[in-house]
Amino acid sequence: MKFSYNWLCELVEGLALPPKDLDRLMTMKTAESEGVEAVGGLLESACAARVLAVEPLGGHNVRAEVDTGRYGLKTVVCGAPNCRPGIITAYVPVGRKTIQGVESDGMLASGAELGINRDHSGIIEFDAAPGEPIPGCRPDYVIEVDNKSLTHRPDLWGHFGMAREVAAITGKRLKDPVDASLLPSAPSPIKVCIEDLSLAPRYSALVIENIKVQPSPLWLQYRLESIGLNPINNVVDVTNYVMAELAQPMHAFDADKLRGDTIFTRAAREGESITLLDGATYALTPADVVIADAAGPIALAGVMGGLESAISEFTTRVVLESATFDAPTIRKTSVRHKLRTDASMRFEKAQDPENTVRGLARAVELLALAAPGCRVVGGLADQRKAASPPPPILLPMDWLTRKLGRAVAQDEVAAILRSLQFGVEEVSPGRLSVRVPSWRATKDVSIKDDLVEEVGRMVGYDSIRPAPPLVPATVPPASPERLFHRNVRAMVSAQGFTEVYNYSFISEATAREFGLDPEAHLRVANPISEEQSLLRTSLIPGIRKNLALNSRHMDSFRLFEIGREIHPRAGELPDEIPHLAAAIFSRDNGEAALFELKRLAECLMPGAKVRPAAARCYEHPARAFDVFWRDEPVGRLLELHPKMLEGGRGSILDVDLRQMQRLQPGVPKFKPLRRFPASAFDLSVVAGLRELAGDIESKLRSFAGPALESIEFVRQYCGPPLAEGQKSVSFRLTVAAADHTLSSEEVAAIRAGIIDGMRRCGYELRV
Repeated sequence: MKFSYNWLCELVEGLALPPKDLDRLMTMKTAESEGVEAVGGLLESACAARVLAVEPLGGHNVRAEVDTGRYGLKTVVCGAPNCRPGIITAYVPVGRKTIQGVESDGMLASGAELGINRDHSGIIEFDAAPGEPIPGCRPDYVIEVDNKSLTHRPDLWGHFGMAREVAAITGKRLKDPVDASLLPSAPSPIKVCIEDLSLAPRYSALVIENIKVQPSPLWLQYRLESIGLNPINNVVDVTNYVMAELAQPMHAFDADKLRGDTIFTRAAREGESITLLDGATYALTPADVVIADAAGPIALAGVMGGLESAISEFTTRVVLESATFDAPTIRKTSVRHKLRTDASMRFEKAQDPENTVRGLARAVELLALAAPGCRVVGGLADQRKAASPPPPILLPMDWLTRKLGRAVAQDEVAAILRSLQFGVEEVSPGRLSVRVPSWRATKDVSIKDDLVEEVGRMVGYDSIRPAPPLVPATVPPASPERLFHRNVRAMVSAQGFTEVYNYSFISEATAREFGLDPEAHLRVANPISEEQSLLRTSLIPGIRKNLALNSRHMDSFRLFEIGREIHPRAGELPDEIPHLAAAIFSRDNGEAALFELKRLAECLMPGAKVRPAAARCYEHPARAFDVFWRDEPVGRLLELHPKMLEGGRGSILDVDLRQMQRLQPGVPKFKPLRRFPASAFDLSVVAGLRELAGDIESKLRSFAGPALESIEFVRQYCGPPLAEGQKSVSFRLTVAAADHTLSSEEVAAIRAGIIDGMRRCGYELRV
């Protein structure tokens, strides 16, 4: 939200703080500012000038002799098509420059160059005596406030609301720009009808005739342009001015394009559609609120007006509307139709119903300046939901002191709240009764805790001495799961993996792509988008997306995520299973990545084994494995199917952390160091080409007996003299005894027992 410094000065009598000082006070006491920007800098030296004579120079440039009054007679080279003798335009002394052999002293400026509007088509035209400043236009500063800090304060979405804050902060008098007496009390020529007052608490309208649609006065255009609103014409500009000043969105209909004498506010009917001012046609549902005449919708309430009833150059009579709508309904409509407008942003914050008539009164005054000769026809058409003022809030001073953390005198508290235009009465010593004004009763201030914030920000939180809370503090109970996850995270990071965080949502299309049934997922009741409509039952879709995005910038990388799979359970809360998904991307054949992830599994789970498994639809047909630890399944090692990832290989280790934590070994027992030397020997087992080395190792281990200290895979060989379809797998076995050195006869007996056992199992050994 942008605030004009000049505009605030007009609303706060005697405001003389420099813009940067005001910006800091607003940040400290009201809402966070993102900075101050100077606008209209050329207006400081610009003045009106009359073009006396024009001489063509060739091309589109002309040599103009101009009377600037303040700076005397000047020769200026100008390329604007409307530069002609007799025109009153803006002259800016920007220095001398030779153009096409002519020395040009200064320039004649367009509205866009001066920052008054966005018109680049020619130099600006207006009525003034040479040497005078441009009427109503002078340099300004714009204070930009972060919208997030205003989201609970709909009154601050206009200059008058912010001026109210500034007046309270500086102790100055606030000037109300609204003259309510401008609204006549005669019967209105139109009627308004709200079919459901819960959707539109108030709708007010006024008919104005003898309108001539034309560009707004320069001061009005400049005021809107300085805060980022595009000047369009005098009628539309007035409605935007009221919105920017009073935070009350308004809309103008061409009265001659309306059918019937009644404007309806109602829910859209099934099958209705409307073409809006952006030129697009939108299909409506009963969840949308529309403004309609006798023939159908003429505006999407709170969002945008309809094209069919729009103001045009031929408009002579207008209907000004000023309304409030149900905030959640406007928000949902805006999201559903992907329409985010200045009006919808304000309406979805919950507007003050008392502000609709004030907006119309202000518009009448502004139209008299922007469209001279216009007049109000009849009086106000107004319908509203009956509402009683909120009950007063009882504010005990001793409670406020404890809550705030510092003492504030009762008189000071009352003065602060009154400066913010709260009603304050003392009901008993040390107890105030506070009445909340209508513009703060829009779900903003409703309890005494809200009033503490009002007092705290105005006295300054920096005036409160920090002190620890005087309450018992206990150490929270230990969380073994969190500690376990932290250790896993540290281990994976130490292996060179970078942690990522993904949303816990996927789309139906993604679920089907991974062979998952969308109906087996929990659905999000109010998804941000269709891409996030289901709660994930696997981390792999998110990891695949990470791989695809990062592969655009890197040839190899490794990443991991620790998150929860969310599985529905009938009649119970969903089962949230923590998982680790570690992934490696490479542009080679991917074999090294699989072995690296197997090594990671062994780091996390010493002794973990992998076994080939049937590939799922998203897995490489020959590179899918189940991971076992302590003879129980704990996860999956896989390579993504080539169709799932372009330009490289993506290998993933997926581990069930709940299962892994359950299988963690207990407290390790002391094992004394081996005192006697060990003996080692190699055995080569001839087996089928597709037989797993791990199965062979398990058989060797079983036949070795308790003397086996370790077994290590050495190599694998295929080729002559082995038969086709066979391989030789070599292992090194280390044996030892705890109480003596094994003799050569004992080692030979162990070796012979292993060989005999393997041969009984049908294996041939190369010895």
